[in-house]
Amino acid sequence: MKKKKKKPARDRICVLAQLCKHIPSHATSRIVRELGEEKRARTFSAWSHVVTLLYAQLCHSISLADVCDATALRMSRLSLLRGAVPPVRNTLSHANTKRNPQLMERLFWETLHHLENSAPSFGPKGRYIGVPRRFKRAIHAVDSSTIALVANCIDWAKHRRRKAAAKLHLRLDLQSFLPRFAIVEEAAHHDNTRARELCADLKDGEIALFDKAYIDFGHLRDLDARGVWWVTRAKDNMDFKVVCRGKANKSKGVLRDDTIRLRGKKSSAAYPGELRRVVAMVEIDGNQVEMVFISNNFKWAASSITELYLARWGIEVFFKQLKQTLQLAGFIGYSKNAIQWQVWAALLVWLLARFQAFLSQWPHSFSRLMALLRSHAWELLRVGQLLEFHGTATGLPRMVAAPDQAYLPGLEPR
Repeated sequence: MKKKKKKPARDRICVLAQLCKHIPSHATSRIVRELGEEKRARTFSAWSHVVTLLYAQLCHSISLADVCDATALRMSRLSLLRGAVPPVRNTLSHANTKRNPQLMERLFWETLHHLENSAPSFGPKGRYIGVPRRFKRAIHAVDSSTIALVANCIDWAKHRRRKAAAKLHLRLDLQSFLPRFAIVEEAAHHDNTRARELCADLKDGEIALFDKAYIDFGHLRDLDARGVWWVTRAKDNMDFKVVCRGKANKSKGVLRDDTIRLRGKKSSAAYPGELRRVVAMVEIDGNQVEMVFISNNFKWAASSITELYLARWGIEVFFKQLKQTLQLAGFIGYSKNAIQWQVWAALLVWLLARFQAFLSQWPHSFSRLMALLRSHAWELLRVGQLLEFHGTATGLPRMVAAPDQAYLPGLEPR
């Protein structure tokens, strides 16, 4: 007889507090001292500010009043979270505008390093399933995501006459599905202006995957000189000459595999060496589409270059998770500092939820995990048992049936 799952046991602190316990205990106060922000932390401490924004992201708060009222209503449970206090509306607005958002940025990276050190299998367990298994070195996907803002009240982020937006540039390690570098800024800058910063600490033998918006041939030449392999899409207007024609492999969708040199005056001066150009048929949404890739690696099979570029889709999955489960469609402050505070808070909530999923061996979707954490944020329940009660213990749903049930009576096989 199948055992009934036990209901989650009561806990002394709420689910939100249990998530925040994964943040290093003294990191916030130390970062505040290093940034010289003590004067801005009188009655409303920096830790209370961090917790407030984490709650706003997790529970999709739509305004300053929404955040302040909800935290004030749960003051007793909030106070158990390392002495955090609820803010007043004007205090929270002032903190979002005046406090240095590097505090939340540095807290995110320190928490990430702390979790990786405390649980070494945390990263490898989250490997993106689209990465070819034969590649053992780190594979980095580089891309950006635009975050739409309200144009009529945000002058600093205007990049069209009637549009305003912020942009999140990100380098994602696909072998661990964890961010390694990020920049939050206005969307007016072109993507390739941030390529060097995003790839500054890549090591010899690692692999970088770009979209064609990040093509800067001077930067690609520097990566090649450092021993970093890269794969990207070729621009439609790329001027080149074929130096050597390779063998096509139409059984694997490879139409061309050539060695080329750039012919444009600026591009050839920026990258005087040879490049590899692969033309392949790729399936996208059930349709076969011809794509052109370029790379600095001449040893891989042409099909491997195609598979590597398709693995870049992992960063799109990351942005999709971030935007669908966290509050990045509406903000509770529109100054540049406030936007940066909230974007880094969203990244930190994503990281804490992802680590909790790892601890609980959560087998279902990330969106369902976030829905459970959001709906039980103030409940005094053990978060591990809460996730176990909602499906972790029994694993993924499956159909179980005896073989004789597949036959009608009288028609059983002899």
